[in-house]
Amino acid sequence: MSDLKAKLIIPNAMSEEDRVTVLQTASLFLSEDEYQQLNTPDHAIFPGFTDVHVHFREPGFSYKETILSGSKSAAAGGYTDVCTMPNLSPVSDSLEHLRLQQDIIDRDAVIGVHPYGAITIGELGRELVNMEAMAPYIIAFSDDGKGVQDRGIMREAMGRAKALNKLIVAHCEDETLLTGGCIHEGEYAKAHGHRGISSESEWKQVERDVELAGETGCSYHVCHVSTKESVEIIREAQKSGVDVTGETAPHYLILTDMDLREDGRFKMNPPIRSKADREALIEGINDGTLGMLITDHAPHSPEEKSKGLAGSPFGIVGLETAFPLVYTYLIEKGIVTMDRAIEDLTVAPRKRFGLPTNKDFTIFNIKDEYEINPEEFKTKGRATPFAGWQVKGRCMMTVRNGEAVYRR
Repeated sequence: MSDLKAKLIIPNAMSEEDRVTVLQTASLFLSEDEYQQLNTPDHAIFPGFTDVHVHFREPGFSYKETILSGSKSAAAGGYTDVCTMPNLSPVSDSLEHLRLQQDIIDRDAVIGVHPYGAITIGELGRELVNMEAMAPYIIAFSDDGKGVQDRGIMREAMGRAKALNKLIVAHCEDETLLTGGCIHEGEYAKAHGHRGISSESEWKQVERDVELAGETGCSYHVCHVSTKESVEIIREAQKSGVDVTGETAPHYLILTDMDLREDGRFKMNPPIRSKADREALIEGINDGTLGMLITDHAPHSPEEKSKGLAGSPFGIVGLETAFPLVYTYLIEKGIVTMDRAIEDLTVAPRKRFGLPTNKDFTIFNIKDEYEINPEEFKTKGRATPFAGWQVKGRCMMTVRNGEAVYRR
């Protein structure tokens, strides 16, 4: 590849050995025709992306998404590994239930799919799962979709996770502060008569949990951070030596509550918040406080998402739009550097979650400009607040373990 014209975007945080491996694999894998087609200055080669927060809905809700459709969607977005949340039916709260999901993964997944195990039985927050039995078969423990309300339960979970060298990954939401809201408790909610979701409902539980993580020594990770207060709590905890990390998603970095519309495709939990929150999240990405970019890919059926902000379930899709949005609205505008974004999409999540480095890569035409059209998605979900947006960056190929899992 001495005559390589395609841009090689390998983050500084990646070791030299891993850099060489990715490049050698790309060189060896591409056929002569593919090499000629993709070896242009308009193309970029990245390590395969990793998303540690997705919902593939199977078993239990396959009308929303399946392991097959979800993993194809991920591959079309440049992802070679994802971690799937346990709020399924049955909940992934036992070895028996995990096997149901793992059997489908083994049969249908086209990329690496790594399941979470629940923290509590049924994600009801009352009784811990058999963490010792489940630990060897899961990526981490989480009750995502719900916050663990009982301080004692969370403290015990952290103590046991520490002994097992497993992460506790938390959806932080204090239910005593909820009032049935559907969007951020801000200007748009007031102007349109909607019940709001307070920022405090998130950051109060982040505050509690980082205190418990400090007491127990547990490795702790905060899901889908959306508020400026949460960013500051995580930042200060890191400075004091607490083993805590956080993640956020492109929609929180690009939109504010004043961009909302009366449409279910703008409804997710936590909600899109204020301009001040967005600015704090961007700062958190840039200074490394939030070291991971995720999608919280959460598909629902079109019928479910057709009931407006108040009536639709929480959740949007994002695997196929994540990099184009980040590239177009953050990198090209000079808000986030390319190296920071790629590190947060590749090296940082793999390191934190113990996923091995590998030879996977994805190739994008970063000059290809197009309009986001949900009808072209591989996912079963169609709900995205970015439908109709113009973006640059189209995935042309994704390779995992020497196999092309996506070709455009």
